[in-house]
Amino acid sequence: MIERYSRPEMTSIWTLENKFRVWLEVEIAVCEAWNRLGRVPDEALAEIKAKADFDVERILEIEEKTRHDVIAFLTAVEEKVGMSSRYIHLGCTSSDIVDTANGVLLTRAGKILSESLERLLKALHTLAHAHKGQICMGRTHGIHAEPTTFGLKMAGFYAEFMRHKKRFENARESIRVGKLSGAVGTFAHLSPEMEEITCELLGLGADPISTQVVQRDRYAEFFTSLALLAGGMERLGTELRHLQRTEVLEVEEGFAKGQKGSSAMPHKKNPISAENLCGLARLVRSNSLAAMENMALWHERDISHSSVERVIMPDSTVLVDYMLHRMSNLIENLQVRPDNMERNMQCSFGLYFSQRMLGALLEKGLKRQEAYETVQKVALRCWEERVQFPDEARKDAALAGYLSEEDFKEIFDVNYYKKHEDAIFKRVFINE
Repeated sequence: MIERYSRPEMTSIWTLENKFRVWLEVEIAVCEAWNRLGRVPDEALAEIKAKADFDVERILEIEEKTRHDVIAFLTAVEEKVGMSSRYIHLGCTSSDIVDTANGVLLTRAGKILSESLERLLKALHTLAHAHKGQICMGRTHGIHAEPTTFGLKMAGFYAEFMRHKKRFENARESIRVGKLSGAVGTFAHLSPEMEEITCELLGLGADPISTQVVQRDRYAEFFTSLALLAGGMERLGTELRHLQRTEVLEVEEGFAKGQKGSSAMPHKKNPISAENLCGLARLVRSNSLAAMENMALWHERDISHSSVERVIMPDSTVLVDYMLHRMSNLIENLQVRPDNMERNMQCSFGLYFSQRMLGALLEKGLKRQEAYETVQKVALRCWEERVQFPDEARKDAALAGYLSEEDFKEIFDVNYYKKHEDAIFKRVFINE
């Protein structure tokens, strides 16, 4: 299913063909750096650039014998280049090429993810502003608490995804490094200057100090930022799933012509996108744990991280890109039901005014616990008898003894709960 919906811009990054193509980019950049430093002749560099190529099937055929993918790759390229190939991979070890290529691949994948995240932010921005001022019930523990607005709900998610954006951009920058420091990171057969030139040619920074590999805390940060981003989508998906329940029905996912909700029940319209996203977040989280497990390698390097990264690098980036676009589609096509929001406000009989009533009594001079118990007595009776709190409060002798009709009108004005909405929007959308 993911393959069906994944975008080619992302999936093409992780093809075997493209992986080897980026390895070749790195090898040629190394040759160019050595050429600038006088170690690779001009004619050899020209021949390498003109002839360097490979055939994936040939690489795989050689790997069957060598059991080493980089050696198989180099052998296949050597067959294309000829004598000048002796300058390819000069002084390098396999991880110099693989880790530097990973920096390129993850940077390119990260750029696509950033663009996808911008789409979701735009959708949330539009939804928040479209429903600014739309009163709806706020819930804590799943129970009616006090009114909020649907605009504020969505503005809250927009603010969260702006934090995800900042975290991810930091992680993208952290992963945007290469290393060409040799077998244990000492530059014994290379040089820091060559590394800096190579990385600059590839659009990367040079890792200030590496062993045989780039330290995997960088990778852990990258994949953890993706896990947090996926977790944000799970939180938003969970909210939308609740709001789509039949008893609530304050929003509905878009339902396409010809779409079916159930093989048995023709009436069903299920929150499948939100549910799908909540499930996929679990996979992205588990991959971030694998990335953290990869941090502790033996001494200057072992190979235990490699097999893990061959899975989590394509899986997490493709999954999160898919999730961002599916969530964007959900938000862009979300059907908001103000009528049901207003209906649901009545389900708790106006009991959400209880804190306003408590505050009014405190202003009249009552002690807090006395005021609390006075309001609670009326509130609990309204809940048990299923009658309206504003009506019963006016009838209650204890409350009426402290509060005038003008007080009651002020207390029961629902617009009170959105009096600071503008101020909150200015905080969230600070650059507008």
